[in-house]
Amino acid sequence: MTTELLRATHLPAARREIVERARALRPLLAEAGPGIDATGADPTAAMALLGEAGLHRINVPVEFGGLWDGPAFGGWRELIEAQIEICAGDGSTGQCWSTTTLVARELFTSDELPHETKQQLADELMYEGRRFVASNAETGGTGRVVGRRVPGGVVVSGTKTFNTNSGGGGRDLASVSFALVGDDGIVETAPRWHALVRLDDPALELLGDWDNMGQRGTVSQTIRYRDVFVPDGWHFRAHVADPYFFGAVMLMHGALLQGIGEGAFAAAVAYVQELNRPSMPRFGTATEDPLMHRQLGEMSSELAAARALLLSVADELEAPELVTRPEEMAIKGFRAKVASTRAGLDVTARIHDLTGARSTANRFRLDRFWRNARTFGSHDSIDAKNAFVGAFELAGALPAIPDYIRV
Repeated sequence: MTTELLRATHLPAARREIVERARALRPLLAEAGPGIDATGADPTAAMALLGEAGLHRINVPVEFGGLWDGPAFGGWRELIEAQIEICAGDGSTGQCWSTTTLVARELFTSDELPHETKQQLADELMYEGRRFVASNAETGGTGRVVGRRVPGGVVVSGTKTFNTNSGGGGRDLASVSFALVGDDGIVETAPRWHALVRLDDPALELLGDWDNMGQRGTVSQTIRYRDVFVPDGWHFRAHVADPYFFGAVMLMHGALLQGIGEGAFAAAVAYVQELNRPSMPRFGTATEDPLMHRQLGEMSSELAAARALLLSVADELEAPELVTRPEEMAIKGFRAKVASTRAGLDVTARIHDLTGARSTANRFRLDRFWRNARTFGSHDSIDAKNAFVGAFELAGALPAIPDYIRV
């Protein structure tokens, strides 16, 4: 078999196969989850499994050998399903994979990034398990990250304070947003630019300061860019966001919480099945305990309803202009995120009512599900999402997003 044929047969051949491969890997990711949480280390081995499975083929356009066709969020149904399975295995791994997804979608929809650059990135994603970092956040840093033109490229300087998925290092790639400084020394306020920087560039300083209670393996550390040279062909001007962007991103946020909730539920069921200890002595076993049945049924239904909402909205993104207006899609995405966040937080908080005091032992680390859900669930306010949706219900128009959400 030729190398080219081997490479081709290694990759998923259809979108549904993406979901099937993610589901098959879920037990391995779940096995790695407690260790990732205990050490706060990068999920290197778990991410390698996802890379070897070729799951990011769904984030590479057909013209570059991928499975993504149609609109900017083509294949979003299968992508969200796959994300849920990955996050159910391990929340940190799921968030790292999701970060690469969003950056990849942004890069391949750019009209300014050269074709040859895109082809290289596509090959690295599909065949080398390359990981991408969305290096955007500056809150709490030293001010704006800026870039200035030099012969053959740009030089980027400044600090980004939140860099999820940067723990793999090496040739993984950060997409660094920056403000361009003109020849007159004036910093352009718009548009934003992006530079693609390898994490092993010696001009980078990775601070390793991520030490949170949950999502510990995301390694969302601070990075300092110290006059990093980025050659032409590897930086580009940001394009106007797709009108369906907010709805799509909210689905990704919701899928992360959905997956963590489903992972917690599965772990709790497995623990109860093995121990088979009822909630009260009057019942012989857990399988005979109607009180435990009721709790399991309630949590199962809550998760199923949230998942159904996520996937129904994701279906609409295949041809969104035929189904709903962008502002309505944003509202649907917000609703889905609220439902999955609440389901994830509720289930992860309640599982110890089922599993009992013995399950709080550190060797099980069942508390990691709640800590992961609570950490990501604090990313932005659910109250703000509900207020945003409520304002739309009253006025029939999309409120000003910056009034409710930091962008």
